[in-house]
Amino acid sequence: MEKELNVAKKTDLKSLTTAELKEFTDDLGLMGYRADQLTQWLYQKGASSFDEMTNLSKDLRSKLNEIAEVRRIRIHSKQQSKDGTIKFLFALDGPEEYKVEAVLIPDFYPDGAANRLTVCVSSQVGCMFGCSFCATGKMGFFRNLTHGEIVDQAQIINEVAEEKYGKKITNIVYMGMGEPLHNFKAVTESARMISSPLGIDLSPKRITVSTVGLTKQIKQLADLDLGVNLAISLHAADDEKRNEIMPINSSLNLEKLEEAVRYFFDRTGLSLTYEYLLFDHFNDDYADAKKLASIARWVPAKVNIIMYNNVAGVELKRVREERLNRFMKELVKQRVTATVRRSRGDDIDAGCGQLAIREGQKKGKSLAKEN
Repeated sequence: MEKELNVAKKTDLKSLTTAELKEFTDDLGLMGYRADQLTQWLYQKGASSFDEMTNLSKDLRSKLNEIAEVRRIRIHSKQQSKDGTIKFLFALDGPEEYKVEAVLIPDFYPDGAANRLTVCVSSQVGCMFGCSFCATGKMGFFRNLTHGEIVDQAQIINEVAEEKYGKKITNIVYMGMGEPLHNFKAVTESARMISSPLGIDLSPKRITVSTVGLTKQIKQLADLDLGVNLAISLHAADDEKRNEIMPINSSLNLEKLEEAVRYFFDRTGLSLTYEYLLFDHFNDDYADAKKLASIARWVPAKVNIIMYNNVAGVELKRVREERLNRFMKELVKQRVTATVRRSRGDDIDAGCGQLAIREGQKKGKSLAKEN
């Protein structure tokens, strides 16, 4: 009987951390600068093959082709809103044919030139935390993204921004599909790469990581001291209402969140942002505003009031303008720094997860109770 060939699995270089990539090149007996060259090709120039890496010798490229590979996500589809927002659906490399979303959100000067170019990236395929208002939460959780897949989103959209607007992206927020701190290692490694001169070279001050409130990981992020900003997806200012819409709050309540937030500020000195989706007749009255103001005083912080992108099958709806105005007046009265983030891309399903659901994504693991 003919023996089966034992074919060694190739190493995906974009699954390796910076330290691991250095170890990989050391094991090949390469000079130290080769790791930097590979890093630049992978994360700055967006190479999808070793043949593109022209400052490597042909012999080295041939050797790398034998033992390693370069995986890169690709644009499956994209939609552009009338307000300039562009929604990308990316196909991941692999047999499962998973897809994730990212969004380019431009702000413009009065003359129409691009000002801020913000990219919202995904960190997971789906999400297991099951927030009742979230389209991604309805999908459940399938798998984490690698740090390479996260950086790919930013790098590819950066190319689109340079082509369309003649300038690079200015900000990155981890607020797409998934809970970023549930994929801690890949998210923090991707933030390092995005801010590296060998990557996108974006200041950590322009990177924001959002979380539903994973307190252990908030403290770990503080200990790493990456210099990135932290945003808390709050959405309700007391445990009773937060329990109702965010299953995570039953185990990690506001008391535990306060402890983690104070720890983060004490270690980093960075102010926080509280993200607060305002739902009509749910979390938008005077009492809610006063409770939110109390939370905003835990440490130096601002509040970002978000106008909800209504999601099919979700009872909660976007707040009406008159109730929004009353809520904002109360926050001002309470001396809270607050801004309103208007909904973007309503006409292109810009709420994270909506495109993937339309593409027929199956149901994964979730903390949410089945109805």
